[in-house]
Formats: sequence, structure tokens, C-alpha cells
Amino acid sequence: MAGNSQRNNRSVSKKKGPQIGSGGKRRRGLEGKGPTPPASARKGHIKNRVANAKAKQAQRRPAARRGGKGSSEMVVGRNPVFEALRDGVPATTLYVQQFIDNDERVREALQLAAERGGIHLMEAPRPELDRMTGGLNHQGLVLQVPPYEYAHPDDLVTAALDDGEDPLIVALDGVTDPRNLGAVVRSVAAFGGHGVVVPERRAAGMTAGAWKTSAGTAARTPVARATNLTRALEAYQKAGLTVVGLAADGEAEVGDLAALDGPVVIVIGSEGRGLSRLVGETCDIRVRIPMPGGAESLNAGVAAGVVLYEAARLRR
Repeated sequence: MAGNSQRNNRSVSKKKGPQIGSGGKRRRGLEGKGPTPPASARKGHIKNRVANAKAKQAQRRPAARRGGKGSSEMVVGRNPVFEALRDGVPATTLYVQQFIDNDERVREALQLAAERGGIHLMEAPRPELDRMTGGLNHQGLVLQVPPYEYAHPDDLVTAALDDGEDPLIVALDGVTDPRNLGAVVRSVAAFGGHGVVVPERRAAGMTAGAWKTSAGTAARTPVARATNLTRALEAYQKAGLTVVGLAADGEAEVGDLAALDGPVVIVIGSEGRGLSRLVGETCDIRVRIPMPGGAESLNAGVAAGVVLYEAARLRR
């Protein structure tokens, strides 16, 4: 009987509590692990995938605000290619015809491309260059110019304010000659402006010709492209900028305009037509450049230089 009692006691003791020396592991195992995370935080859940996709889209939004890209361009011919390379026009590839006559201009172009670096040299047969250029007289040299990265009109104001300066911007209305655009970019750079705005349609863009006329200043002076120039000017007005239009019949002279000393966007029209009706009506004030010599108008590059000089003088 005594032996049976001891066996029963041992069997009962095995069923009670944790084993000696367990350190309470069994008790910690019963503790909770906190609240269940929401579905959007659980890896693999459909809501988690949706949340990740929205986050990636938000990261891409600043790039979507850019003014977009221009189209790629080909510069053809020995002299044009040499001049583009000499003047710092951006380029990705220089195509050279196989078995080309290696004259002085060809050697100079190849040397410039090698010195600049980052330009691929590709040898191609004449029929391939004919196809690439649409049958133009390429003389065995073709330079590939990459698409221009346009800024957004708002970027110009942001950059000026970040530098603690009042924005000084030039907008072009109906200017279709790339050389005029390049000249305006050069004037903006010379007189401390913050960029140029051009319409997306029916306007000159940053082509190789514009780059050449800018004499390298296009590398540091942003050009923004606006889908609708009138709406872009209205947005500038809401941001506190004065919109000043140049017109032969303007109500004030440039030299009398104190607004050039503050945040301003100067709008310049084409040499022949001037400002379009809607753009002219949007301007806060229209000013004229006095011309005692009797000339009817100035091209966009010269007009921009005159007004920007006056603005720089007032801002000293």
C-alpha cells in the first residue's frame, strides 16, 4: 500500500506546473505578441501591395512636374558638326562614315569629340548614314544631339526664392527662331535672370541652333516649357510676380518701370506680330522700348537684353 501511494503521488506531481529549471519559458510562450498589424503593413497582403504602389507613385511625382523632353536631333555636315562640338552642344554619338576622306575638318571634329569625353564614336557605312539623315548631305559626319530636359515653369520661381532673390524670368510668346531663343538665354544668363519660359507648341525649342547661339549659357540657364503660356503667366501672378509685356504701343517706357526691381516675368512677343491677344490681356502692364532711330521693332534677343539690363541696374 505504501508503495502504491508513493507511485500515485509521483504521477500526480508530474501533472502540476512547469518543470523545475524551465525558467518560465512556458509562461512567456503564452504571452501575446501585440496587436495584429493592419493589412496594409502585412507583407504579401493585397492592401500592402497597393500601399507600396502608391508610395512609389508619390516618389515619381516630382519628375512628372518637369516640362518634359524635347525630341532628339541630328546635326549633319562637316562644318556644322565641328561647330556644334566646338560650341558645347550636348551630344551622345558621333557617326563617322566608313572610308571617309580624312581631311582637316574631320580630324578636328574627332579630336573635339575625344577631348570632351562621353561621346560615342561609331563607324557606319554611307547607306546607313543616308537612311539616318533622310538623304541629307551629311558629308560623312552625323552628330546625335540628345533630347533637351525642360524645366517646369514653377521650378524657376522656386530656384530664385531658394537663393533669396526676387524671380527675374523671361517668357517668349510666338518666337519661332531657335537662334532668338538662344540669344535670349544668353541675355538672361548675362544679367542674372532665373530662366526662360517657352510654349509647348508653335514656338522655338532648345535645338542645336539654340544651344550654339547661347554660347554655352544654356548649360546653366534653365528653359521651361509651358503647356499653356497664358495659364503659366496667371500662375506667376498668383505667386506674386508682376507680368510685364513688351509692346510697341505700351503705356509706359521701360526706364520708368519700378516693377523691374521686384519679382517679375518679362513677356516678349515675335518680331512681326508682337504679343498675342490673350497674353497681352494677361499682362499687368505693357511697356515700350523707346527707339529714337525709328526702327519699328527689335528681335527677341535684343529686346530681352535691353529690358534685362534695366532690371539688373535697378537691382544693384
